[in-house]
Amino acid sequence: MTTQRSIVICGGAFAGLALALALRQGLGGDVPVIVADPALANRPSRDPRASAIVAACRKLFDAIGVWADVAPEAQPILDMVITDSKLEDATRPAFLTFAGQVEAGEPFAHMVENRLLIDALVRHAEAAGVELKATPVTGFTTRGDGVAVTLGDGSQLEASLLVAADGARSRLRERAGIQTHGWDYDQSGIVVTIGHERDHGGRAEEHFLPPGPFAMLPLTGKRSSLVWTERRAEAKRLVALSAAEFHAELEKRAGLHLGELTVLDQPRAFPLSYFVARSFIAPRLALVGDAAHVIHPIAGQGLNMGLKDVAALAEVVVDAARMGIDPGQVDVLESYQRWRRFDTMAMGLATNSLNFLFSNKSTLLRTVRDIGLGIVDRAPPLKELFIRQAAGLTGEMPRLLKGEAL
Repeated sequence: MTTQRSIVICGGAFAGLALALALRQGLGGDVPVIVADPALANRPSRDPRASAIVAACRKLFDAIGVWADVAPEAQPILDMVITDSKLEDATRPAFLTFAGQVEAGEPFAHMVENRLLIDALVRHAEAAGVELKATPVTGFTTRGDGVAVTLGDGSQLEASLLVAADGARSRLRERAGIQTHGWDYDQSGIVVTIGHERDHGGRAEEHFLPPGPFAMLPLTGKRSSLVWTERRAEAKRLVALSAAEFHAELEKRAGLHLGELTVLDQPRAFPLSYFVARSFIAPRLALVGDAAHVIHPIAGQGLNMGLKDVAALAEVVVDAARMGIDPGQVDVLESYQRWRRFDTMAMGLATNSLNFLFSNKSTLLRTVRDIGLGIVDRAPPLKELFIRQAAGLTGEMPRLLKGEAL
């Protein structure tokens, strides 16, 4: 049995590992921090995907000591172009462009391959003394002064707080009886890495096509990560095509401005949906990341929303512990929920609205949105506000998102 003050995190992906590191550094060595996830047995990571890390979350990774490990392989997004067209259109005029820097020397986002970041987080967690257990959390029992956490190997841990960072299908959320509100989009996101003859110059492109956005996000070298939204049935058909047929469909959407394209890994389709947990907390339990909310990838904010959860929860827990307050008690967890719930609902509303506005064949809506994009493109203060919002640099920011240690 560990001490009563231990914190157990179920989930060993970005949110769980980042939270463990932040707590370990903020609480010191007296409070055991444990991460449980069967996926921790799979080392090194083989995740072929890449993620956009916005400026505020890059600062979080810097504050917990991880960013230096991945910086050499992180591709800054130096420019972004947004178009609105139909697939058969001969040209794709740019309706909105963004310069990439939000501050001197600070791009609004970097593209990082998931496997590199996961491996760096695991290394730093081990070095910091976080206990990593390659086993699931199978149950928990809450009482007034703590929570008994049962693991898949039959062991039991006594903790002050249990954190559910176990993804969109969170078993802990379900076991706690927390309902969710949301819906299915009948869309899937096709994810694949491509190579190209010409250099991208750090430019990200998002083509709004009737089925959904087709985003080309720059990686190091002459490579890009694609997030390609299609209707569910069409996405299933596309990923089942032969290599030559898939290449032809890819060229229709990506064009040839970067030269010949090469598919570098197996295309995979992920169903898209939206939901928010009706509560981010329960007695002795906090939800973070996809366990608390899932949003449409149209704005590239899903992972970053989870990291914002991490920054807020780590801060309230560490501040409580330093004042001698039990970090798992209800008022501490309510502070976390108040901090994160409005931002989560606002971002969900924004991504839902964007998906409705752009993922359709309506000529009227296309005219309205193109006029709107043109107005924004000609209004520098408005563009600056949008880019700072996308970079996570607005509102009441936790210390970690400012690059400050807890």
